[in-house]
Amino acid sequence: MGKVITSASMSLDGFISGPAETGFEHLFAWHRNGEVEVPSTDPRWSFRVSPASARHLREQLDGFGALVVGRHLFDVTQGWGGNHPFGVPVFVVTHRAPTDWDHPDAPFTFVTDGLDSAVRQAREAAGERAVGVAAGDLARQALDAGLLDEIHVDLVPVLLGGGTRLVGDLAKAPVPLSAPRIVESAGVTHLYFTVGGRS
Repeated sequence: MGKVITSASMSLDGFISGPAETGFEHLFAWHRNGEVEVPSTDPRWSFRVSPASARHLREQLDGFGALVVGRHLFDVTQGWGGNHPFGVPVFVVTHRAPTDWDHPDAPFTFVTDGLDSAVRQAREAAGERAVGVAAGDLARQALDAGLLDEIHVDLVPVLLGGGTRLVGDLAKAPVPLSAPRIVESAGVTHLYFTVGGRS
């Protein structure tokens, strides 16, 4: 089984979105500030980044075999139009599956029996590849449940002043992390942490 990882672009003051779902033009500016094109699995989304960020993105695109997201993110993105840029199965943690989902054949599974179940199903789907868990409240829940192996942060030089944090208020803090692996790039620093020193 692969690792369970949360990954997000984050402001220097710790937010993955600004107040009222703003700030994304700053958080994701590094997706289009370079000369190396990195296509996703969907032609609607591609990246033009620095060479270092291109390696980082290719590792993610190749490394993740399934994703676990919350209903809020699913709704905000409108389910990515039925195709996530990573092109992998997506497990949506929700209290109630939507009744108006226009893409019944898309690789989206609505999981109504909790995060543990969603991660278990995602790991089965991913095989030896990693499972990505969306940052924010799901990452907090995964950390509290001991499900996360790694945290990847794309640290962006901006202060948003408020919004959604990378991880909310943990019930089981502190959570020790490894010293980071650091990749410096244009407009972003990629940081990779192991949770609790696990490898």
